[in-house]
Formats: sequence, structure tokens, C-alpha cells
Amino acid sequence: MSDNKDGALHIMGGIESVHDGMVSGPRKRFVKKKRLLEKGELAERLTSGSRLHLAKAITLLESTHAEDKQAGQELLKELLPQTGRSIRIGITGVPGAGKSTFIEAFGLKLAEAGHKVAVLAIDPSSTVTGGSILGDKTRMELLAKHPNAFIRPSPSSGTLGGVHKKTRETMLLCEAAGYDVILIETVGVGQSETVVRGMVDFFLLLVLTGAGDELQGMKKGIMELADGIIVHKADGENERLAKKTVREYRQILHFLQPASPGWTTTAMPVSSLKETGLDDVWTTILQFQAEMEKSGVWSRRRQEQTKDWFHATIQDYLLDRFFAEPGRKEQVLQLEQGLLEGKWTVAGAVEELFQPKEKRRGD
Repeated sequence: MSDNKDGALHIMGGIESVHDGMVSGPRKRFVKKKRLLEKGELAERLTSGSRLHLAKAITLLESTHAEDKQAGQELLKELLPQTGRSIRIGITGVPGAGKSTFIEAFGLKLAEAGHKVAVLAIDPSSTVTGGSILGDKTRMELLAKHPNAFIRPSPSSGTLGGVHKKTRETMLLCEAAGYDVILIETVGVGQSETVVRGMVDFFLLLVLTGAGDELQGMKKGIMELADGIIVHKADGENERLAKKTVREYRQILHFLQPASPGWTTTAMPVSSLKETGLDDVWTTILQFQAEMEKSGVWSRRRQEQTKDWFHATIQDYLLDRFFAEPGRKEQVLQLEQGLLEGKWTVAGAVEELFQPKEKRRGD
């Protein structure tokens, strides 16, 4: 990986001080200069296209330090007027479908055409796998080196809610930095698809050939999230079978609830290796945007997503405040033990948690 600190894949080790454009010194010096850097130099350099300062801004938002969190939110508030001008595309796929290969080929085509492409990734399992997401991103070598690209893994903080918050805020910073195409990849499986659907405009599902066999093991719900389906690796001896699979998917999609009102989900054959079908994908996305903007679905969906994010953040905040109370974690452990021993019902244990201290019955 390149040592270029303004590269698309620059993983920050922490927040450092910035003085006269040079990185130096320990954290405390950065904190002293923080307000000047955030509201002045950091915002200015981020909006001028510096990937280094975009990475620093994201690191600031991801920090759990109280002062950093406040400063990060102030920065985000300042940049909000410059957000919302991108096409947000979610990408998921069955194991082995080649998501990283597709994202690199698709991202390079867009970057070469003059678009600024940001790739974000949601991996709710990253705390268990020890950061496998970084391995995925370093395989996108060509895209990572492109001056119009920015690649950033999203730490999960152990919860999908944590990923959702961080990815949404990272996405807004990327938009403020001028990235007009945001690709959000799901790496984990399960609920992560629903989380991504709740923050993007267009949702892509990557599958392989052999729709009949594959559909037996595919959740109908995941297919109903998709605005477009890519039958990937449509090259060589597999090309004929891929086209047959596309026809099968198109027949099946007529019987499913559309993911977006007024839009018929379609299937397309794509070969990232041969770079075929990529133009069709982009044309489909642009057609989707035009139709959804005309019908008003585009703006309504974004408004609903913002409201959902707001309510999810309320729940996260309340949960954090609840467990931050002195003795609360110990009380929960005691009640858990009481549940296992049959001393409490679940409803009774929850009610006990919210009793004033003088009214608690204990175990």
C-alpha cells in the first residue's frame, strides 16, 4: 500500500495536531488547537478536496472522547448545507458474488468519467473477525490509488446501530468534500442489508448464475430490498448461463413487491473482469434517479431516512445514558441471574430496573 497520506485508503491511527499544514505532536496539542482546526482549516481543506483532512474529520466524528464528539458535531453542523448532493448506492451480495471486484471496476469507470467516488463499508462482524474489512479494501488497489476515489471502512462499535450512525455521518462528510457517488457495501450478513437500505437511494444486489438453485437459499426479503440485481461474473463460458439467469430473475421479480414505488426492479448481466455491463448499471441508476425525483419518491425517501435515523439515535442515546448510571450494569447482571434462577419474570425484572432505589425489591 502506498505511503501517500492523502491516498484514498489512508487509515488514521488517531487524531493528531495540525500546524501550518504539517502533522505533528501528541493528542493534547491537537485538542488545544481543535476549535481553530475544525471550524477553520479542517472544514476549508475538507471542502477543497483534501482526502487527508476528510479522513481526519471522520476520525474526529468516530472518537468517543467527549470534547471530540462535541467538536465533530459542530463541524458536521457547519458542513450540512453542502451535503445531500450525491447518489447514494447500497451494494450487497451472496457470498462469492464478487462485491469488491465489482465496486473497484464500477468505481474506476465512474472516477475515470470525472465523478468523485467514496466507498464506505458496513461490517457488523468486524469486531469479531479482527478487521477483515481492511483486507477487502486493500484488494481495491487501483481504485484506492485513483485521485477521484476515497475508501473508508466503518468500525461497528459492536452494534449495527453504531455502524449506522458512523456511516451516515461519514457519508455526509464525503458529500461535503464533493463526492457525488457514494457506494456503501455490506460485508456482514443478516440485518446489515436492511440498515444499508435505510440510508441509500438505490440498492444493488449481486448474485451468481443459476437463479433457480440459488433462490432456494435466498431470503425473499433481501430480494425485495433491491432496485437492481446484477448477475455477476458474466464472462467466458459463464456468459450464456448468466444471460439465462437474468431472464429467470426478471420473471421472478414480477411477483415481488417493488423496493421503490413506481420502479420495476430489473436484472442485468455484468462482468467486472471484462468490464461489460457496467455502463448499463450506471444508466439504470440515472434512470431510477430521474423517475424517483419526478414522482417525489427521492426526496420523501431521504426525509423518512433522516427521521428514522433521528429515532434510532434517540434509542441509542437513551440506552447509553441508562447503562452509564452508577451500579446499573451490576444491577442488570443480578437480575439476569435472577431470571435464570426463576426468581423473576422478564417483565418484572425490567420493571425493577426502573424502580427508584428505595422501592427496589432486590433479588
